[in-house]
Amino acid sequence: MSETSRLDDSFHVFDTTLRDGAQREGINLTVADKLAIARHLDDFGVGFIEGGWPGANPRDTEFFARAKDEIDFRNARLVAFGATRRAGAKAAEDPQVKALLESGAEVITLVAKSHDRHVELALRTTLEENLEMVRDTVSHLSAQGRRVFVDCEHFFDGYRANPEYAKAVVRAAAEAGADVVVLCDTNGGMLPAQVQAVVATVLADTGARLGIHAQDDTGCAVANTLAAVDAGATHVQCTANGYGERVGNANLFPVVAALELKYGKQVLPEGRLREMTRISHAIAEVVNLTPSTHQPYVGLSAFAHKAGLHASAIKVDPDLYQHIDPERVGNTMRMLVSDMAGRASIELKGKELGIDLGGDRELVGRVVERVKERELKGYTYEAADASFELLLRAEVQGRPLKYFDVESWRAIVEDRPDGSHANEATVKLWAKGERIVATAEGNGPVNALDRALRVALEKIYPQLGSLELVDYKVRILEGRHGTSSTTRVLISTSDGKGEWSTVGVADNVIAASWQALEDAYTYGLLRAAVDPAA
Repeated sequence: MSETSRLDDSFHVFDTTLRDGAQREGINLTVADKLAIARHLDDFGVGFIEGGWPGANPRDTEFFARAKDEIDFRNARLVAFGATRRAGAKAAEDPQVKALLESGAEVITLVAKSHDRHVELALRTTLEENLEMVRDTVSHLSAQGRRVFVDCEHFFDGYRANPEYAKAVVRAAAEAGADVVVLCDTNGGMLPAQVQAVVATVLADTGARLGIHAQDDTGCAVANTLAAVDAGATHVQCTANGYGERVGNANLFPVVAALELKYGKQVLPEGRLREMTRISHAIAEVVNLTPSTHQPYVGLSAFAHKAGLHASAIKVDPDLYQHIDPERVGNTMRMLVSDMAGRASIELKGKELGIDLGGDRELVGRVVERVKERELKGYTYEAADASFELLLRAEVQGRPLKYFDVESWRAIVEDRPDGSHANEATVKLWAKGERIVATAEGNGPVNALDRALRVALEKIYPQLGSLELVDYKVRILEGRHGTSSTTRVLISTSDGKGEWSTVGVADNVIAASWQALEDAYTYGLLRAAVDPAA
């Protein structure tokens, strides 16, 4: 276990994605998932990773056993989670306390009741016995050479009901040897000013080292965490991407970014903040949840600019409409092209795509008008960068980028007497002077068209063999003439190295899909650096 890159002990970033984050609805982590996430978190540079509750379930027990052998932690310390001993027992004889020691974790977090009603109704014991449970368990684990943190469950609600007892639990933990006593907003109902006031008072009255664990039920978990830091807390508990029970926990990434970029605290090893966007998305992939595009700092849209006024200012100085340089957190600025676009948006987007518009005001004005005209018909270029690039190149070159010319296409859906369906498509096109006719079947008319187009083009362009349609979205736009409507289709395509999106708009879903498919294959050939004149 390497110690070289660990920071000092003055401030803790404590991640509980593997335990508290895993309680989110829709997340079901295997042991392999937990090991993968632990590696990502260690790579990011958090100080502590809470791995779960060994002894409570076989999965967590196996995780701790495998983590010792399979992960060489460079930055983080692995933490086992458990509870104080049972009422009326001894910590040295409690099976779940023994399991915590057997996990091999050098740090143990104990959850303790700090709300008097929970002690009496949930634990069904006396207030004094609960304090003794805290003292006995903490002192026993400390005597065994373990570093102990204590999570005071429901602390803020308990403090509101009986502040003296809540503080007595904090004192009991600290005096028994707990390194940090964590004040937990378990129900997530607190607001920043309330958190700051309570933490400041508890710190002054107990002298204990305090931490904060905030749930996000009021949408204030990140703000509450930072308010606790303002009041003197030096230990923050968070989860990656805010995963957690109900609406989630304090999100690790905006908390860390605020501490480093706004507070000036170095809470990660040097250079690791630049890995934040990558780590956020990697963990989202492991838990099989789509990354939030609007998440602060790391979301795809976190530094995306759409309005023409913003773009004009950004062209002068990007900092005018961005609170930080996105590269500091591993993200990038993006220019969105829409019917709100002005000249500056188009110029900046062209620069982003590597297309030199040469200061040609007439050309830029033409592109602006073209975009607005097409968006009025239902196209959306902010969600289809590839289609916009093809449009832009067509205006720059004075002609569309063409690798093939379509003579005709046809899709047939056949309903059979036995209730089954058949979908067949035929595509006729010209490519490199050759007329090609291809027919294919699919599990729907669009899939059949996609296959027929692929069959036709792969004969001439084998580079298309790696293309895969990865997403398909249809939206029916509001009709303007009676019952008529317009259909918009967005298609995402991958070549194994990256993804791009294309758009098609027509009065029926098949025609709109065909437009998006044509753009998708054309852009795929452009990415493959195929010369259209060859």
